Amino acid sequence: MTTSKRSYHHGDLRNALARAAADLAASGGPDAVTIRGAAREVGVTPTAAYRHFENQADLLEAARALAMDGMVAAMADYLAQVPTDGDPVARAVERLRSTGRGYIRFAIEEPGVFRTCFTGGLRDQGGKGGQDGMGDPAPYLLLGEMLDQLVAVGYLDPADRPDAEAGPWAAVHGLAMLLIDGPMSELGPPEQDIAIARTLDMVSRGLATGPQGCAHR
Repeated sequence: MTTSKRSYHHGDLRNALARAAADLAASGGPDAVTIRGAAREVGVTPTAAYRHFENQADLLEAARALAMDGMVAAMADYLAQVPTDGDPVARAVERLRSTGRGYIRFAIEEPGVFRTCFTGGLRDQGGKGGQDGMGDPAPYLLLGEMLDQLVAVGYLDPADRPDAEAGPWAAVHGLAMLLIDGPMSELGPPEQDIAIARTLDMVSRGLATGPQGCAHR
């Protein structure tokens, strides 16, 4: 006898299916997200699921939104650990580092969900702003806030601020992928910590182009 793995309230089937899809992504990555699989997890027929999601891509988008929420929550947890007092420049740098650390740790701890976060383009979903009503993903927006704070405290030269997200994001995301899918995937926790620290050191030094940046190198 087949037993439903999750329950849902009347009228909430769409959300239940999206959560089921996110669970499938967590265990198997974006390729594991299917209408039939999510329907099975919830305990309904695929026909019922198709009333809420037109196709697999539509369901994957819903799963991706939930996955992105999980990533942002993980980054926020690390950000909350940064002391609120002390040297404002050192604090701004540590806030940047903490979001990068949270990003990489989330990838290591939730590789399936992490892969699902980045199945589409930069402005496919999440966040505010962007052009033509399209939004940037929340981690990209959070990184932008951290960079703006570095400018505000004089660590990053304002002239270097436009489009500065690309370098730090590439470094952090690249390391995350190496740790979960690449040749660094066999590293143990101590070696992971060293790789993360070295990468964040490089990112921090690369952004130290303002007067306070030179003083805090």
